[in-house]
Amino acid sequence: MKGGNNLVFVKKGCVVLVLVFLFFCLSVATAGAVEYYPTDVGNIWVLETAEGVERVTYTIEASEERIDGKEIAHFKRTAETVGADETTGEVYFVHFDEDGVKLYKVVAELGSFVGTATAILSPPGLFLPASLALGDSWEFMLETEVILTGPLSISYAYEVIAVEDVVTPAGIFENCLKVQINSRTVSTLSVGRATSYQWLAPNIGIVRVETDQERVFNLLRSNLVSMHSAYDVTGDGVINILDLVFVAARLGDVDTDADVNADGVVNILDLTRIAQNLSD
Repeated sequence: MKGGNNLVFVKKGCVVLVLVFLFFCLSVATAGAVEYYPTDVGNIWVLETAEGVERVTYTIEASEERIDGKEIAHFKRTAETVGADETTGEVYFVHFDEDGVKLYKVVAELGSFVGTATAILSPPGLFLPASLALGDSWEFMLETEVILTGPLSISYAYEVIAVEDVVTPAGIFENCLKVQINSRTVSTLSVGRATSYQWLAPNIGIVRVETDQERVFNLLRSNLVSMHSAYDVTGDGVINILDLVFVAARLGDVDTDADVNADGVVNILDLTRIAQNLSD
């Protein structure tokens, strides 16, 4: 019996070593991997117009909600006029997986006069692909109801149209992806079209927005969760093979120390994140 237990332990150890080896190879292949929208819970981006009158804040917040059995996070956009009391914006109910950011629901705060609108996507839409490059495109559609207009459908078509350097109060960001967003809104009263733009900086996220009314918001400051602390699961001050071993040994478990992407379980996605962020 004791020998049998040793055999099980050896087999598990071999599996761990094989997985670590595979992901060490993966890390070499993906050393140049880039996140254009870091999805760590707690990330904050604050953007302002040049005159400092209007401000938009983006945050990623934790949620205890589950939709279709999936862990949900809140991606929030809050718009405000500096000095005014009222804010508007949206809460996007999203799930992070290997395909990217999946959108399950949107709750939009449209102001005290119009109220709140809710849209549920079933199946979920692709809000942001896991990887982005020049020429990539994707789309999704929302259906909701608004007090003033009744039923409303909005379709969004995204396309990466350029790679540009962006100068903001928070610094100069090179090789940003410029994303064009074409929207089509259909109500019982009218059909409207609009075009806006976002600039996404490598490993930083959103650094500039141009609205359909040509209002430009530039990154004022950001507070991104440290990649180092998130992926250094052993706490030895460096992201290396030991972190891969630590996570691989806990595959399938519910272990917050090894669940680096906070999706509720230790799986291949956690190994991928560490492999892509191994220290130089």
